[in-house]
Amino acid sequence: MRRVTIKDIAKLAGVSYSTVSRALSGSTEISEATRERIRKICEEQGYHTNALARGLSNNRTNILGLIIPDITNPFFSELSHEIERMAHKNNYKLMLCNYCFEDVSVESLFDFLIGHQVEGIFYAGTGNNAAEITTRFSRTLPVVLLGDSFYESDIEEIRTVSMDNFIGGYMAANHLLALGHRHITYIGFRSASISHQHRYQGFQAAMDKAGISFETVENRKDSSSIDEGYSLGKKYFSEPLRSTALFCATDTIALGVMKAADEAGIAIPEEISLMGYDNIVYSSLPKIMLSTVDQNKKKIAENAMALMLESMENPESTRGKHIITQPKLVKRKSTTVLRQK
Repeated sequence: MRRVTIKDIAKLAGVSYSTVSRALSGSTEISEATRERIRKICEEQGYHTNALARGLSNNRTNILGLIIPDITNPFFSELSHEIERMAHKNNYKLMLCNYCFEDVSVESLFDFLIGHQVEGIFYAGTGNNAAEITTRFSRTLPVVLLGDSFYESDIEEIRTVSMDNFIGGYMAANHLLALGHRHITYIGFRSASISHQHRYQGFQAAMDKAGISFETVENRKDSSSIDEGYSLGKKYFSEPLRSTALFCATDTIALGVMKAADEAGIAIPEEISLMGYDNIVYSSLPKIMLSTVDQNKKKIAENAMALMLESMENPESTRGKHIITQPKLVKRKSTTVLRQK
């Protein structure tokens, strides 16, 4: 099938190319009757305005890009939804890209989005090169990093919107300590993620303050999936219980651990308390009711959009701007007061 062009519409309507263009752009230079006749022909012929071409003519596309690790991760899918909601609210469309595929690099996704004339890019980067990538592409267009930087010096160059993961980890540890737990295992820590590092440091600070040591079970994979949580949990529950509470670095890890506990016949929270981090939508389901730390994805999206709009208006004024969102503890049934035996 051949794509219908604006010249085809002009021929069918018996008008000039420029008249069709004015009709579709909302110009007041033509009559309403002519405009409606042209719009009806467009609808009948299945003609759609080439928004990209129009954007090239006036240097505006009203399209923003979003690069995330993996849309199948509930945290990133929910964050993407919130960012798209804010984009729509401000009359922008969103182009979404994932870099979870082995043959796809983050840099190639930046090139793709820039090639499609996006006006700015949100980048949920978790690796130690996220700041360097953000800095490099910020020379071309506004880029907002959704996450922390590995190095404090990077903050002087890039724009970031992040959660206070240190405080979040601190809250999680204090919640379990307040319930009387003294034998706690931290499951799913990924050392390659700066967010995980800050989360872990906050947890450790609270435990150190209480004078209590804890076990760490690392996640050596590139992502915090339910499957990886299940794998870590299955291995952990294959041995006699050595803790009364588990803190999982993410809710997805916690959901996998919960499945492994169920298969091992270990009751939560009767035999062991379980806590996650992120407050994804599944965490509040009746048979899950996971205690967690809410990252306030809606607020992250609002802050990110505000910073993006400010950056497009005045790039230099936002260079080195860092907005931190505060987490909130969410108590549910998966954690309970330690019962002394």
